Amino acid sequence: MEQEILDAYVKAGKIAGQALDYGCTLIVEGASMLEVLEQIEAKILALGGDFAFPPQISLNDVAAHYCAGPDEETVFKKGDVAKLDLGVHIDGYVADTARTVVIPTGDAEEDKKLELLKEASKAALEAALKLAKPGTPLVEIGKAIEKEIKSRGFNPVVNLSGHGLGKFVIHDSPSVPNFEAPTNEVLHEDQAIAIEPFASTGAGMIYESANATIYAVQETRPVRSPMTREVLKTIVGYNGLPFTKRWLVAKHGPGKTAMALRELKNLGVLHEYPPLPDKAHGLVSQHEHTVIVKDEPIVTTRSSKNR
Repeated sequence: MEQEILDAYVKAGKIAGQALDYGCTLIVEGASMLEVLEQIEAKILALGGDFAFPPQISLNDVAAHYCAGPDEETVFKKGDVAKLDLGVHIDGYVADTARTVVIPTGDAEEDKKLELLKEASKAALEAALKLAKPGTPLVEIGKAIEKEIKSRGFNPVVNLSGHGLGKFVIHDSPSVPNFEAPTNEVLHEDQAIAIEPFASTGAGMIYESANATIYAVQETRPVRSPMTREVLKTIVGYNGLPFTKRWLVAKHGPGKTAMALRELKNLGVLHEYPPLPDKAHGLVSQHEHTVIVKDEPIVTTRSSKNR
């Protein structure tokens, strides 16, 4: 890997780690999800980063892909298991990181269970990071993740996985399994990968729900409407990376945005990322770091508060 590219990955990771630390401090009882996400977005920009995808906070049984809409009214409450997932890029080189915040219930026994769920995905991530070296079979990473999560009495979410990262690409090969999945792939030096274990009290399987607020361009096609072309021009500026409806509403207003999104979806231009709940609606925790595969792995998103 060229030094310039490595430096971009490392810079993106540093910003992402700092933004994650900051965002986690904001997730408290009574806080507005929408306001928290807006503050996190402002922090990323202030630190000199750009968005690899919209910051998301998925609650309780929702494992991933929940991003507040422009009229979001959710406030955090006692017992919430909140997954903050954010991505930063520098010149297209991506850092992807996540952490679980548990808001205490005040019941000692219940809080102990929630903290154990949080610890399950965190311990699984740490075990996997130690294996992020050239030549490591991906099945060994999945095996290590599954072992840590199951040893604490939970299920790994088997149909979510970690992934490779490319320039302006947040889901690249390889797929990094969260269980002992049959695969012959091995890690190679200088791969940039995101490892993200999910632990569930439920089925350990997610499904795609409705009401997506996150999109990405999947295919460019001619667009007739001048208003839709105007919104599409903004979307093209995201360089193929995911964006959220809220960003478009802030620039183009709710009416024009709704019309444009409807037309672009009908034309097959956009791919939707709907929220992903557990099939049995069990609680889900998540932890994630970006790592450059080396004999001494470089965890780019590691921060002083999350070593």
